[in-house]
Amino acid sequence: MFLELILFGLAAGFVSGFFGLGGGTILTPMLVTAGFMMKEAISIAIMQMVFSSIYGSFLNSKKAKHVFKDGIVIGIGGSLGGLLNSYVHSLVSNIFLQYVFIIVVIFSIIKIFISPAEPECEIKTHSKPLLLLLGFFVGIIAMSIGIGGAILLIPVLVSVMKYPLKIATSLSLFFVIFSSIAGFLSLTLSGQMLFQEGLIIGLASLVGVHFGIKTKNATGAKNYKKSILIMNCIILAIMVYKTI
Repeated sequence: MFLELILFGLAAGFVSGFFGLGGGTILTPMLVTAGFMMKEAISIAIMQMVFSSIYGSFLNSKKAKHVFKDGIVIGIGGSLGGLLNSYVHSLVSNIFLQYVFIIVVIFSIIKIFISPAEPECEIKTHSKPLLLLLGFFVGIIAMSIGIGGAILLIPVLVSVMKYPLKIATSLSLFFVIFSSIAGFLSLTLSGQMLFQEGLIIGLASLVGVHFGIKTKNATGAKNYKKSILIMNCIILAIMVYKTI
């Protein structure tokens, strides 16, 4: 299983860097398919997100530094929402969380499909309370299903707030720092964190993040949008197969 965990970490790291996701969006289905229970997969994925989001945001900082102030506000909201993770887990079953995961991915596919790869107008200034509230609700949903929140946050940033897609993915990965740390603390305090598996995958993901961001920077906006849609469709197919 050690080799499998390394490969999972490399794959999750690349996806995290290239798509601006925490990595849990692809890692959670892979772990479930490998035999982990949904809640176990979520705990491992959240620990991996801490590694990939911090390193990935450091690499992204030169190209998206001017929007990170919005990311801080959204991230604070995500942290508050993420702290409710263990409470949500105590209320619902594994299968319920899998269905929520499927709904989130479908929402992301629809919103990104109908949104342009590059906005036709300049980025507007958004109110801090609105950004805080957005982060809070994304944090609750995301940490409860083992994802960083980017797959839910990206379509909102692109379709509603009119961020360019690549900027939105950089901003969403920055958001994952806050939500994943909150989720990590919540599951650790409740005794639900799988430290060994999470550490192995987290360290391996750093290599994948590096190459994922390099590939993103070399990809055109339209092809980048197509890549995100293809990735989401693959994830959706895996989770539907495993759930239904």
